[in-house]
Amino acid sequence: MSVTIKDVAREAKVAPSTVSRVISDSPRISEQTKRKVRKVMEELGYHINYNGRVLVNQSTQTIGIVTKVSSVHSFDNPFFSELLRGISDACHEEDYSIYLTTGNTEEAIFKEVVKMVQGKRVDGVIVLYSRQDDKVVPYLRECNFPFVMIGKPVGQASETMYVDNDNVLASKEVTEYLMNLGHERIGFIGGDYHFEVARDRLEGYRQALANGNLKEDKDLQKNIQTGFADAEQVVEELLDVKDPPTGLVITDDYNALTVMRSLTEHGLQLPEDMSIVGFNNTMIARLSNPALTTVDTQSFQLGHESARNLIDLLNRPDMIKKSVIIPTVIVERDSCYSRNAETDKGHEERKEGEK
Repeated sequence: MSVTIKDVAREAKVAPSTVSRVISDSPRISEQTKRKVRKVMEELGYHINYNGRVLVNQSTQTIGIVTKVSSVHSFDNPFFSELLRGISDACHEEDYSIYLTTGNTEEAIFKEVVKMVQGKRVDGVIVLYSRQDDKVVPYLRECNFPFVMIGKPVGQASETMYVDNDNVLASKEVTEYLMNLGHERIGFIGGDYHFEVARDRLEGYRQALANGNLKEDKDLQKNIQTGFADAEQVVEELLDVKDPPTGLVITDDYNALTVMRSLTEHGLQLPEDMSIVGFNNTMIARLSNPALTTVDTQSFQLGHESARNLIDLLNRPDMIKKSVIIPTVIVERDSCYSRNAETDKGHEERKEGEK
């Protein structure tokens, strides 16, 4: 038989109404009484009836998570898992649950979002992406429904709460990292350019080349959307270029791993024949062979801050919409090779020959 509020009140020697006020954290109840009642609740194994709270407070204590693809495919990528772990951690702190979209198409996901909003299944939504031609975010704006984005909004950024990295700067810095190692032919492998993050990282790469007076070659710019088969095709195209790259900026650790595997199957030695840098500093970056140099985007913190901001918005609906930029850092491992030593050796050999 389940424990009731009356059971807690009797054991704590207070009125049932006092127990109800403790549950709702009423300021009318002293901290001493709250501690006593909560201790009894824990000892008796009393669990709050959230269905009742929904009726009374018009709150589900649930946050919706909107993925850009089905959750099944998302979980293949450790970045998504870390993002979700950060969201879950923040929600746990504030006693919120999570409702995750599971659609396999954009249209299916959109319909799930409509059900979330119209059915009052969630209090607010975290959208895990920013993309062109998206239906979800405009719908949430139209309904004036609380939401936070992970990624810079395509439009109305000043009116939207979001959490992101400075992806232009991060990509620029990691491209310059390869340039400082002596690489002059640097390729770029991004993701789906419908998404804002992919366009920003391409822009950072281009800025680095321009600042370093390196010629931009469109033949060295590729993208991966569907996994390993796509990676094989990209590698073949890059190796067929008349003057192939010696370094690659790959904007996702998962894609970097598939490219590294394909390069190895084509007989290349890593990192001597090709230096690789990735993004996100996921677990696979540490486990790859060689261990992957990567940009730590602090994915856990991205998720945690997005949930914290949404909960703040739910508690203070009139608060100013803010953006939070999470800093990035390059984590150096073994997947990059300095060509400066080779260049210096070449210069010395030419000097010897001239004597």
